[in-house]
Amino acid sequence: MEKLKNIISLTIDGQRITVQSGTTILAAARKLDISIPVLCHHPKLTATGACRVCIVEVNGIPVTSCTTAAEEGMEVITASPYIENLRRDIIDLILSDHPYDCMVCERAGSCELQELAYKYQIRTPVFRGERRIYPKRDGNPFIERDMEKCILCGRCVKVCDEVQGVGAIDYAYKGFQTKICPPFERDLSCEFCGQCITVCPTGALVSKPSLGKGRQQDIRKVATICPYCGCGCNLTLHAHKNEVIRTSSPKDSINEGWLCVKGKFGLSFINSPDRLKTPLVRKNGVLVEASWEEAFTYTADRLKQIRDTRGPDAIGGLSSARCTNEENYLFQKFLRAAVGTNNVDHCARY
Repeated sequence: MEKLKNIISLTIDGQRITVQSGTTILAAARKLDISIPVLCHHPKLTATGACRVCIVEVNGIPVTSCTTAAEEGMEVITASPYIENLRRDIIDLILSDHPYDCMVCERAGSCELQELAYKYQIRTPVFRGERRIYPKRDGNPFIERDMEKCILCGRCVKVCDEVQGVGAIDYAYKGFQTKICPPFERDLSCEFCGQCITVCPTGALVSKPSLGKGRQQDIRKVATICPYCGCGCNLTLHAHKNEVIRTSSPKDSINEGWLCVKGKFGLSFINSPDRLKTPLVRKNGVLVEASWEEAFTYTADRLKQIRDTRGPDAIGGLSSARCTNEENYLFQKFLRAAVGTNNVDHCARY
């Protein structure tokens, strides 16, 4: 009986639905496959209702669906002419303080604001007035911050605080002068995990190493696993002209779409001309290219020779945190069972 008390029933666009008490109108609508546009909302962050784009009508009153909890007997209309006109005006107001450089913007084709402008066919904003101008660009090596494209949705602030626990950025000033910036408006200095880029709905935050290296329609996406540690984070490599220009991660992956600085920005070695692409074997004091079979045979012969002449404890193995648990297990088993030594350690201990 206690469980039933926590269940409420409401109507959304004429469809009846029962949800858990405390469920927002937005979440309830999504259970019915009803689309409500959002800009500031992100499913893994707390809601603020900052953009107002998700407004719906409850008993003739517009409310933000991402912050308003569903109530028993509530009747919700998500797309009346009244609500659609309000949404169009809100998006129009946002665009009135936004650069019109979609043709050269890095996020063209994947910008949520651009998609809403297309949906509501806003070509030239009706509202005119003063625009915020930020001539200073950040000198950090990873994240391009074009604050003229910032719509103050707050996603970057929330992901930095609620997911990463870093708090490297926050709102500063008030009113029209409000901006998001690091302390004292210095250059961004943080973990550079890139989560803020992942959640940013516009071109305000983009990957600096990938600037000008390919448009959305030219990108080939390849699913893989991050090579840096044994966590197994899912990666999507964005490749253009056979070069990896940036990375992302699927939202339904084991890492829930989040990456660290290595997964986000640390894969430039793939395209490096100094990268080793074949095994090297030292012959007469010089490293020369060899096949994998030759390299394995050489390594096995040398290990066997050392073990037979100096004993198994003359051999030691140091494993890598970049390997999976299964690979590290096989490595220690090889040293203990095949070579016969317990001289095995792991780089993560250091």
